[in-house]
Amino acid sequence: MEKRRAPRPKPTTAKQQQQDTPVNEHKAQNPLLKYKNALFILISIAVLALISLAFFYPDAIEGNVLRQADTLQGEAVGHECAQFAQETGQTSRWTNSLFSGMPTFQISPSYESSKLISWITKAYGLWLPSPANLLFMMMIGFFILMLACRTKWYVALLGAIAYAFSTYFIILIGAGHIWKYVTLAYIPPTLAGILLCYRGKLLLGGSLTALFAMMQLASNHVQMTYYFLFIVAFIALAMLFKAFREKKILSWLAQTGVLIVAAALALAANSPNLYNTYKFSKETMRGGHSEIVTADTDPTNATKGGLDKDYITMWSYGKTETLSLLVPNIKGGASIKPEKGKNYMLPLSQTQKAEDMLDEKEIGAEEFKALRQFPQYFGDQPLTNGPVYVGALIFALFLVGCIIVKGELKWGLIGVTLIAIMLAWGHNLMWFSDLMIDHFPMYNKFRTVSSALVIAEVTIPLLAMLALNQIITDSKNTKAKVTAISIAFGLTILICLILLAVPDSTSLYTLEEQTTLLNEDIAYQWPELFYAIEQVRSSLISADALRSLIFLLIGAAILLLFIGKKINRATAASMLIVLTLFDLYAINKRYVNHDSFITGRQASTPNFTQRPVDTQILSDTTMNYRVFDQQHSAEAMPSYFHKSIGGYHAAKLTRYQDIIDYQLSKGNATVFNMLNAKYIIYNDNEAALNPYALGNAWFVDSLTFVDSPADEMAFLNSFDPAKSAVADRKFSNILSTNIPLKQQGDTIFETTYAPNALTYHASTANGGLAVFSEVFFPWGWHATIDGQEVPIGRVNYILRAIPIPAGSHTIKMVFDPESVRYTETSAYIAIIIIYLALASTIAVAVVRARRKNNTQSA
Repeated sequence: MEKRRAPRPKPTTAKQQQQDTPVNEHKAQNPLLKYKNALFILISIAVLALISLAFFYPDAIEGNVLRQADTLQGEAVGHECAQFAQETGQTSRWTNSLFSGMPTFQISPSYESSKLISWITKAYGLWLPSPANLLFMMMIGFFILMLACRTKWYVALLGAIAYAFSTYFIILIGAGHIWKYVTLAYIPPTLAGILLCYRGKLLLGGSLTALFAMMQLASNHVQMTYYFLFIVAFIALAMLFKAFREKKILSWLAQTGVLIVAAALALAANSPNLYNTYKFSKETMRGGHSEIVTADTDPTNATKGGLDKDYITMWSYGKTETLSLLVPNIKGGASIKPEKGKNYMLPLSQTQKAEDMLDEKEIGAEEFKALRQFPQYFGDQPLTNGPVYVGALIFALFLVGCIIVKGELKWGLIGVTLIAIMLAWGHNLMWFSDLMIDHFPMYNKFRTVSSALVIAEVTIPLLAMLALNQIITDSKNTKAKVTAISIAFGLTILICLILLAVPDSTSLYTLEEQTTLLNEDIAYQWPELFYAIEQVRSSLISADALRSLIFLLIGAAILLLFIGKKINRATAASMLIVLTLFDLYAINKRYVNHDSFITGRQASTPNFTQRPVDTQILSDTTMNYRVFDQQHSAEAMPSYFHKSIGGYHAAKLTRYQDIIDYQLSKGNATVFNMLNAKYIIYNDNEAALNPYALGNAWFVDSLTFVDSPADEMAFLNSFDPAKSAVADRKFSNILSTNIPLKQQGDTIFETTYAPNALTYHASTANGGLAVFSEVFFPWGWHATIDGQEVPIGRVNYILRAIPIPAGSHTIKMVFDPESVRYTETSAYIAIIIIYLALASTIAVAVVRARRKNNTQSA
């Protein structure tokens, strides 16, 4: 049989050779393609940095400064401890600059272990100038989250912009809530670690979760972290349902176990701050309401171990106000705006519509003048720096995601978004708020429930980007995608059309206006004014409804053109990025812009200028006395210059709040005297020396024990603090009613002062009970008499007292909480473990990359 020759192979062209080359070999020959994704990620990071600088241009470049109100308050109340640290190199955990003395755990928390953490914030902000670094941190965190969700890099870029430019976050920068902002910046990358862990990447996911959770907690805003846990809980439940469906419960348990370990490490790394704050909170308004029960006490308003309900829900988002997610000016926008380091009210007269009506003589000069008394904002909150607006396009894409995205994660995101909205409604959905306050752990510790919308500000852009990624990458299911876009965009467009046509379909008046103006027939007495109010506020709604409508129409057109293959993926993605940036960039400039900054030269001047009364009082070089500023008693400013009887802090001691409510607010002079109020400031130019102030310490002749806090407070209504004192009976083991009468020549006076250390010299013939004009705190203070430790008792509801034996003695009191020392040790250990886990993750990644390269080369 004749053998057939094998056919001679035909020569191949260069193009055929390129096509026949294995993919891995081709990539090895073309490094650009091999590292394409990495290159695009680096370009995205550069774009985010440029956007951050551009938004705050020229201020961030020129070194201009946002002198925010909250920052100034923190500087004022922390001034004494900052000065003490500068002079001595020591950290004081106690200050006398406000409320006659309180711990600094939530004023200026500083621990040695935190130095191992703080450097990361600078690197994470790419060392950009402030506040551009903050905006970059917010964007890069969400970018990491989107990459962990396996979206395309350009979808991740869009999501990063959408998240960071959600108006609430920019408003936080303007208001000076920097640590709240930084906490929120670390939430998305923490979620990235969690999702990676649930995808089976235990080492990478666990180490990232531990790192970013550590940074989140180090930013010291527990309320924001608390809201973050709602998202975590819903994601964990969603993954549990998925594991149950796929019969992988053991894997879910292992993954959740890794996350629990990561969380424990993050908690331990921040244990000095967390533990001492937790322990401190039990003595504050956050930890429990007053122990005093009177006939006026409303039992339905009190909570068990937390704030009162009306205080918790004071800042509640209105139900119709929730539409600000889609239309920013649904309730007029903002009440105040930061400008040149101060907050200015935004009246209705400062709107284009009001000025046009005046020019066209639709209203008279008197009506226009009266408009200055009415704010632009007319929602349910007492005041606000601006609305929560996530972007019209992003909100519509979120609704698209509710329809087309598959899987349990979607339902988790939808569920927690609805919970967030219900939480934010506060007293507008009181049955739900009562349920949470009364039964949900720690919920009664936090106020300003409207800030729960930060949950939605994470979940809305997240689900929106998952939807967009599916639209762009899935070439199938065209009909389903078109249907989802039609429903979601159709619904949002319909809402905008209704608001455009009937802007007064939501109330145009605040609750206060409705009760004090409309119900008193003032509207009928001055109809021209109320016509102007309604016209101006309606214009604010309709203008933004039209604006959102335009963005929705353009966004829908881009998506439909892409699905119809009229434009390619790159063009569609670029257009959506530009559209979102244009939308949110412009809205945010309403609330924070160049006018909000002061120059670096202005910032170098002292933030607080001495008034004539401050100069007068500071000329008294007595080392330790207190000042009461009548006009500014609830403000932080006096604390910058003086040891203040008043002050400002959201977590003041509960007992001191009782003294304010029952004594100081009623002008009880004897209580001012026992607090050593040596000077009373009447106005910026006038202060008076109080000759009856009792000084730093004194002996009393009698002590009365009572059985309840109400009896103790009632005793203060009429007594002579120089001669008598009152104490709760539970201190009878420390104090005794058998007090020797003061003898002529008995003295006690302060010899040295530091915020955390006080020294006294006492000389008494027969011994006696010394009362100190210092606020009693149940732990951390240690007293000695001639070096021997003695217990400290509490008298007069808030003051310290110590029985002094006969003779001449040195008394020392030092604030040195033992809890700081042992929590520091655990923090160091946890931080080192987290860094070792990260190093292991990097090492494993490098080894795998080398093996992959060697395999491809072979």
